[in-house]
Amino acid sequence: MTGYFASPWPGEDGGPQRLARAPAGSGLSLQPGDALAHVARKTRLSTMTVLGAPGEVYLLHHSAIRSRFGLPTTAQVERLDPLTLKTLEKSPRLPGGPMWPGGMAVHANGDIYTVYGRWAHRLGRDCQIKAALRLPVDLPYNSFVILDNGLIVTKNLSDRIAARLSVIDPETMQPACDEIVCPEPSIARLSADGNSVYMVGVRSIFRYHWDGRTLVFDPDWRFDYIGYSGQSYGWDVVLDGTNAWFMDNGKHRYVTSMIGRGVSQTPNRLIRVSLADATDHQALDVSGIAGGSITNPPVYDVRRSIIIGFDSANCVMQAWRYGAGFLTPLWQKREFGCASHMIVEPESGHLITNDYRKRGEEIVVLDIETGCELGRTRIGGLNQGVVFPSVGWNRDIYWCSMGRVARVMVGQDQD
Repeated sequence: MTGYFASPWPGEDGGPQRLARAPAGSGLSLQPGDALAHVARKTRLSTMTVLGAPGEVYLLHHSAIRSRFGLPTTAQVERLDPLTLKTLEKSPRLPGGPMWPGGMAVHANGDIYTVYGRWAHRLGRDCQIKAALRLPVDLPYNSFVILDNGLIVTKNLSDRIAARLSVIDPETMQPACDEIVCPEPSIARLSADGNSVYMVGVRSIFRYHWDGRTLVFDPDWRFDYIGYSGQSYGWDVVLDGTNAWFMDNGKHRYVTSMIGRGVSQTPNRLIRVSLADATDHQALDVSGIAGGSITNPPVYDVRRSIIIGFDSANCVMQAWRYGAGFLTPLWQKREFGCASHMIVEPESGHLITNDYRKRGEEIVVLDIETGCELGRTRIGGLNQGVVFPSVGWNRDIYWCSMGRVARVMVGQDQD
């Protein structure tokens, strides 16, 4: 992660491998007798928080109503008070165009970069614009990864038009090489390990390596995870250094929640692909229930070799332990409304997730070994979270659920 700023959470999912791993000393670290509390505020469609220098918390959110009329939309970055969530500084409205939740990260050079719609922006830590680049395809680009060499890689989102990778020089904010046309469309966000980029296409997973001049397709590593099945496309991939993990049946009808919103009449699956040999792979049903669907990646606890999959459409969470090429079921939770990106705390062995109920969003801490519930607080709001949380600075975490941002901590509610 040498391309990212040295903070506990400089980009979505904590970094480009999407391990969603809280560094030592961060997160909630619930102890026996602790209770969860929160403070929350309404936002435009909030996507994520990331951390800069100590005490710096940045929020990315965007507009949406204009997109219903075919009009261009915009994004905005705010610096928040780390305790109260009040806005301390904010950017101008950032032009975006076509609407889709974008991405934000703090680069190793100290500046903030965003990709939203078909625009990339470079901001100072005071949230003011330094430079911008209009991306080549008139489609939304769904975020980006920063390679270890500092280059920024992004792509357009579509399930019909072939994905095109754009590589951006972070200093000049100009293309670092020609566009790379991929072999198929892609919905999922990119992941990266070092200077290699991984893409889940609508049918297969594949990767590219930076050779010093451009990204080069790896012809020896590709897996067709759809095959002759009735599954739909996969979402973001988690890279643990040995395997790639993701889930399929990503096509859905999300409006305010994922519950009952699956499209494919099949169960969704957890998929593992060896990073050394793409012919070494597995696919297992998460719940076994028809109409299974997700919009996000699984969670892998490297320390304990535990993988967490879920079926958001049917409200099921499933844990396995991975070892010697086998996945052994550990525990399952049903009627559990998880759909968001999550956070794993390796030090405590805790998993932070959401549980959407009729009265709104609730944030829950589970023991990752057993699935036992350790704490819960209801942050409310109309929408089930499907976007990005982050750790905080004060034994807390930040949670985005589209029209709401919350700080979850140990203590008493402050609403």
